Formats: sequence, C-alpha cells, structure tokens
Amino acid sequence: MHILVVDDEQAQRDLLAGYLKKRSYTVSTASSGKEAIEQNKTNGFDLVILDLKMPEIDGIETMTRMKEIDPQTFFIILTGFGTVDSAVEAMKIGAFDYLGKPVNLDELEILIERVQENQHTQREIEILRHEIDEGYETGSIIAESRKMKEVLGMIARVAKSDSTVLIQGESGTGKEVVARLIHRTGIRKSCRFVPISCAALPETLLESELFGYERGAFTGADKRKIGKFELADKGTLFLDEIGDLPLTTQVKLLRVLQEFTFERLGGTTPVKVNVRLISATNQDLRKKVAGSGFREDLLYRLNVITVDLAPLRERKEDIRPLADHFIQKFRGKCRKTIKGLSTESLDKLLRYTWPGNIRELENVIERAVVLCRSDTITVQDLPLETGIIEPCADVDTLRDVEAAHIKGMLEKTDWNLSETSKRLGIHRNTLRMKIKEYKLTRG
Repeated sequence: MHILVVDDEQAQRDLLAGYLKKRSYTVSTASSGKEAIEQNKTNGFDLVILDLKMPEIDGIETMTRMKEIDPQTFFIILTGFGTVDSAVEAMKIGAFDYLGKPVNLDELEILIERVQENQHTQREIEILRHEIDEGYETGSIIAESRKMKEVLGMIARVAKSDSTVLIQGESGTGKEVVARLIHRTGIRKSCRFVPISCAALPETLLESELFGYERGAFTGADKRKIGKFELADKGTLFLDEIGDLPLTTQVKLLRVLQEFTFERLGGTTPVKVNVRLISATNQDLRKKVAGSGFREDLLYRLNVITVDLAPLRERKEDIRPLADHFIQKFRGKCRKTIKGLSTESLDKLLRYTWPGNIRELENVIERAVVLCRSDTITVQDLPLETGIIEPCADVDTLRDVEAAHIKGMLEKTDWNLSETSKRLGIHRNTLRMKIKEYKLTRG
C-alpha cells in the first residue's frame, strides 16, 4: 500500500511517515495541497492522509482535485479543534473517514486496515464485473451502499468454489439475481442454471419436478420425464423458497446432497448427478428448525456459505441508482423521453419503507413512467395505490408502517390476496406470512 501524508506541519508529517514506514507501508510526504496534487499527477496513491487546514489550498479542495486525477484513492482527513464540521463535509464528498489532532496512532492503524478491506472488496467487484459476459443483465445488482458492495465482494469469492450457497433475504431483494450471478461468473457458467420454486408446487408435483419419474409411476405418466436435478447436471440448481420444502422432500434432498444420487419416481436405478446447489429463503430457517418445520442436518448442508441480502429500506443509497436503472429500462419500452426524478419524488421514494423491496420499486417506476406526461417524474406520477406514503404520525416503528400499509392495500383490493401481492410486488406466500405476523384482520 502506497500512502501519501500531506501536512504543512513538518513535525506532524515526520511523525506519521515514520510510524507508517515502521509498519512496512510505502510512504511519501507533501507539505502542501499543491505539492500533493503535483505528486499525484505522476504517482498513484492507495491512501492519502490529508490535513484539513493548510495555506493556499485547503484539504477539501486538495481532495477534490486529487479525486479528479484518481477516483479510486482513499482519503483520511486530519482535523483540529473547531473543524469537525468541515471534516464531516469532506466525508460527504468522498473522504473515507477523519481523525482529530493529535492523531491517535492506534486509531489510525484501525482506519488503514478498514481502507485495505474496502480496497480488496473493490478489486473483487471489478474482477466480478470483468468476468460477466456481455449482454448479461445485472440491472438489479446495484452496489452504491456498503451492504451491497459487501455482497458483490462475497459473490466474487464464492463464484469460483463449488460449495452450496444459501441466500437469505426478504421477498423482492433479488435473491435469484444473485444466484444467477454466482452461476454466471463461476466455474459452471458454460452449463445450465435451472431454477425451481419450492413454494409454487404441491408436494407430489414438486418431487416429480425435482427428481423426474419413470413411465407408469402414477396415473398419467405415459413416458419418462427428466427432473430438474438431471437437467442441472454439471451446472447449478437453484431452489427458491427452500423454507417451504416439505419434510419428506427434505429427506430426499439431504440424501442427494450427501451422495449425489437419487431414483426417479417409480424407478429403482440410481441416477448420479454433479450439481452445484444454491438455495434461497425469506424465512428464518433456524426458527423453523426449532419448530420442527425444517431438518437441522439439511440446514447444515445448505448454508456452507451464506449470503445475506439487506432489505431496500436498509440500503437507501441504492434507491436512486435503482430507480434510474428502471427509468431507463421502461422509458425505452414506453417510448418516452423521461430524464429522471424530481427532487420531491425522489424524497418520497427515500422515505418509504419498501415492504416489497426492489420488485416493488420496479413496479412503482414502471407505473410512473407510463403515467408521466413530461420529461420528469413528479410526485403526481407516483400512483397512490402503490403505497408511496408519508410518515404516519400515529406509528413509531418500521414494523408499524409496514403493517399499516399492507392492511391499507388489502382494504383497497377488498382483501384480494393475488391483487394485493401484485401491487405490493411480493409473493402471495409472503403476504400471507405478513398477515399472520402482524395479526391483520378484515374490517
């Protein structure tokens, strides 16, 4: 790591440079912002430790001009008494963090370690993006927030392995998109990605879909059918909503994960497969294990690697770029020349709790593009039935807001679960779970 120390006080400059050199960092120094900028024109720096108050060119202007030269550089701002507000302002425009003077060297070392972790994650993300084939849609993988950058870093690491992966997150957070990205950038990318929802099929049909069946296995089975496991041989099988897998099917799945063999329904000949399994759930599987609704041994097999997707309300930095992506996507389909969101409409999107997450945001933007009559989406273009709401004065928590919103939508649709789940952008099973969780009743 190459670090540049910029401070007009020689004693402070020498102290920091000497400390960092003892810890085996490559260190350069500059006595002014102008000198730092000149050095940056010929040298690349991983990290700049920059004094905020300097003559001629202050720290904020120095950082701004250096970022124009190399946007990947990290900055730690040094601030004296009375300049904390300016240091916070520097963070808003791109500084990684700030430290007060006199500098606590232990705290500085901790910050440098955090910078190195972030740089490592950024490199992994760049490698991941480089390896994604042209034409592969990654629109829902927006990583402006720290949480999603960590997810992309995790994807880059796990894609090259063959371990089973469990993706956890609320409905609409993009679990299948992540699963496809792991496959697309992994060692099995030349083979099939086969998805199946465990919640969408009854138990008997689910087993025949997973394992296939022989002719005569049951009434109507007039020919052999190949199941999803065989279709995914040498590729990836994605089991969505794994928490809804019936217990009897869990036993069979466990055997496949242990032995990678199974029999088709009605058959006796073992079928051997080579499959990477990725599963996803919006449920707490450990709670299901405690309630005897999920096998503990199967859970251990499934979550060798766990990827947690944060709900959209916890990664608000991604709302604007996601909305911009969906605007671009739908304005072409609708033949509109929409430039973007008004300040008021963006503010409303940022203050909403998004129970349906990215899927709901996509639905909201699609309807807004259709309704928009100008080149900018305004608050009036955001349809009220989608639940773009003002904060409620009589509720205190996000759970209260979500419960009130879901109940309001149910009443608007006269408790039509299919229509309500469609408008919210969530699965009907998720809606039923929310109704039960919040003890919502009609009337």
